[in-house]
Amino acid sequence: MDEDRQEVFDALCTRASQLFGKDPSEFTLETKWADLGIKSVQVSQITTYLEDELDIEVPYMKFRRCATFGEAVDFVVDLLDE
Repeated sequence: MDEDRQEVFDALCTRASQLFGKDPSEFTLETKWADLGIKSVQVSQITTYLEDELDIEVPYMKFRRCATFGEAVDFVVDLLDE
């Protein structure tokens, strides 16, 4: 995993662990948001956290279409490249 992907994945795992009460090591790129029972407010909290940590704007509606952590990482990395 390259540096940007690792940074985004680590940030995602950090915030998800806080929201879902799990250890960050339990998350993988294949982890499905639906399996965690994610709610809209949690999606919003994650996108806000990523915006603050990475100094980018993360479109909420597009982010919530990501089914897995891996898709979310790819989506955010693409935003970093813009």
